[in-house]
Amino acid sequence: MKRTILMTGGGTAGHVTPNIALMPQLRVEGWSLHYAGTADGIERKLIEPIPDVTYHIITSGKLRRYFSLKNLTDPFRLVKGIFQARKLIKEIKPNVVFSKGGFVSVPVVIGAIGKAPVVIHESDYSPGLANRITGHFANTICVTFEDTLKFTHKKGIHTGTPIRASLYEGNRQIGLKFAGFTGEKPILLVMGGSQGAQAINEAVRAALPELTEKFDVLHLCGKGKLNDVIDFKGYRQVEYVTDEMPHVFAAADIIVSRAGANSVFEFLALSKPALLIPLPGKTSRGDQILNASYFERRGYAITLDQQILSPKSLLQAVFELYEKRFEIVSAMASEPLADGTDEVLEAIRRTARDYE
Repeated sequence: MKRTILMTGGGTAGHVTPNIALMPQLRVEGWSLHYAGTADGIERKLIEPIPDVTYHIITSGKLRRYFSLKNLTDPFRLVKGIFQARKLIKEIKPNVVFSKGGFVSVPVVIGAIGKAPVVIHESDYSPGLANRITGHFANTICVTFEDTLKFTHKKGIHTGTPIRASLYEGNRQIGLKFAGFTGEKPILLVMGGSQGAQAINEAVRAALPELTEKFDVLHLCGKGKLNDVIDFKGYRQVEYVTDEMPHVFAAADIIVSRAGANSVFEFLALSKPALLIPLPGKTSRGDQILNASYFERRGYAITLDQQILSPKSLLQAVFELYEKRFEIVSAMASEPLADGTDEVLEAIRRTARDYE
């Protein structure tokens, strides 16, 4: 019997890419793939081009922790989205709903009550607002960090996070060619998230005279953040990378990055030592600080607080990371759930079976 899954998640790429990582095996097993997302979110841009996934538009309000006039109208958008989701679920009759979080997931999960079992996945160390809401209605809650189980009660299982299979297919020589490097020096990859990180960009560029003595630096600086004035041998800057990302990872010896959960577990799965500079608590809910602290405690990375970030502190941390790289790779090898794809898939299969 052909099974159907309705997937959801959006608002950021981190709420979408784990869904994409699950799709190849679901496809092999013959599942019919459907995705519920907003009309203008990043999830539509990432999912709609996938040929065998049917994309459905759901209305959703944003879950804000600050005052906005839109807070007065968004509850009505949420209610509309719930009715849309219930109608969709009645039409396609999914065996299971899989939610990756983000505000669009709330009407979809609530709409599934009494219609289909729900599996949700939490990437971060502490659950986000959307998953705290939808967790009440979920049958199974998958978590990336083992410590997160304390937030999930009896519904939680430690699975790790799904990793895109394509990331394992990188070729170092293709990555070096893309960057324009020979490979004679170790490669430092700098990435600040999908939008880039201005504080990291500034510190890296100020430290280039010393950095480029030791490393060739590939800098993913974020859309609109190129600096055409800078011209250092051994420094290549690009706004962002898509299809070339597996090759870029293969070429990198060490990485400087923010501490988003999906990113840090990709580094773990690929055994890439990283210097993590988490988003500060005053500009986020503090999840990246917790992610980074967990990785540092386990010996999978070293961290640098943005409050003390400077060209000098960055240089010291990068050189320390490079010296400890083999020690870090060895620690990473002991992690049993570096790639949680199989575990999350099994949670989906089991939940679907239990409620058939």
